[in-house]
Amino acid sequence: MSRNHTKEIIALGGGCFWCTEAVFKMMRGVTSVLPGYAGGTTENPTYKDICTGDTGHAEVVQIEYDPTLVTPQDILTVFFGSHDPTTLNRQGADVGTQYRSVIFYTTDDQKNIALEMIGEINNSSKHGDPVITEVLPLPKFYVAESYHQDYFAMNKEAAYCQLVINPKLEKVQKQFADLLKNQN
Repeated sequence: MSRNHTKEIIALGGGCFWCTEAVFKMMRGVTSVLPGYAGGTTENPTYKDICTGDTGHAEVVQIEYDPTLVTPQDILTVFFGSHDPTTLNRQGADVGTQYRSVIFYTTDDQKNIALEMIGEINNSSKHGDPVITEVLPLPKFYVAESYHQDYFAMNKEAAYCQLVINPKLEKVQKQFADLLKNQN
């Protein structure tokens, strides 16, 4: 009897979903990364709706992963290491509630690990700003428009990709090489 392929889903908001998608597409054990919107009240939001900041949604990526190849702790380690979880409603020049730091979990294990990691980060330095990342159950997820999917891969020469995404990817490749897919 063959064993069923195991998969879990978590959605993460760490600023612009173009950056977050590019980071998690590099991770070992991640089988799918979809940019989209979650956490708000507007049904079927569009990117234009999200940009108003009135929908309550955050730009997130829904990550499907194989927990036998990568753990929720590994995913969250990269998440916390690839954005600033201490800034309210902003990442770099991107400002608004749609850019908030948020973890939308689908299992109690993900929730518990996230809360434990936030506690450890906050206790590790009494002089730094506290982590303000929200930890919430995954509500309805809305897939972003097709032109947002694989944005970095399709637009590597764009200024935003060169100036914002590339440096973030280089940082992740240095700090988390053991958690990434073979980059051959």
